[in-house]
Amino acid sequence: MGVGVKVEKLNAWYGKSQALYDITMQAQANHATALIGPSGCGKSTFVRCLNRMHETVPDARADGKVLVGDLSVYNGTTAVQIRRRIGMVFQKPNPFPTMSIYDNVAAGLKLNGFRDHHRLDEIVERSLKHAALWDEVKDTVRKKSGASLSGGQQQRLCIARALAVEPEVLLMDEPCSALDPISTGKIEELIFQLKEKYTIVIVTHNMQQASRVAEFTGFFLLGRLIEFDKTEKIFTTPSDKRTEDYITGRFG
Repeated sequence: MGVGVKVEKLNAWYGKSQALYDITMQAQANHATALIGPSGCGKSTFVRCLNRMHETVPDARADGKVLVGDLSVYNGTTAVQIRRRIGMVFQKPNPFPTMSIYDNVAAGLKLNGFRDHHRLDEIVERSLKHAALWDEVKDTVRKKSGASLSGGQQQRLCIARALAVEPEVLLMDEPCSALDPISTGKIEELIFQLKEKYTIVIVTHNMQQASRVAEFTGFFLLGRLIEFDKTEKIFTTPSDKRTEDYITGRFG
């Protein structure tokens, strides 16, 4: 089952430049939370801070409180422990090109020293099923490389890879921006199914997508969280004029 993510007064910097200011919000367990806002507003930096990907950038740092269930992300926990509990899917599908579909999904487990082949087979199959890809690849799972799949299939492969290590939270940074409408529809359908087991935080430029898949939405602007509420309220009666201006297309 997914766990909630609680963020209090999160700040982030790239060198001397501050990217996030005092972000406080909560992503509910087994729901999808969408983050919207114009390019460069801090959405991607925010999700990268949740699993400490932010600190992989030279001179980047963050402070504040992030709790994943009862685990404190920035207090005495290693980044490896965090990333086992928080999976991430990026904007551009990034399968390992020289590996088979099977090895792509199993990569994280093997990296963690997992060697039980029978169990690996089960986990790979289950992860591909959860990512709605198994039926399309089951006959070639060990023969075909991950890079030989279509863009939409590659993105679902990356979702399967993230799910294989059994995280509780799944971060998705613009997972459909490089995909055609049919593949996008499949990923959105998948998000609905995944919510039963995982907590999902999705960054999206597509406001229709946010309104379709997420129960809660946060609007970011210039590194600040301007408004956070139930998705329906954000899109119909936002409390802040800036949210309304963005949603109605006055800027963005």
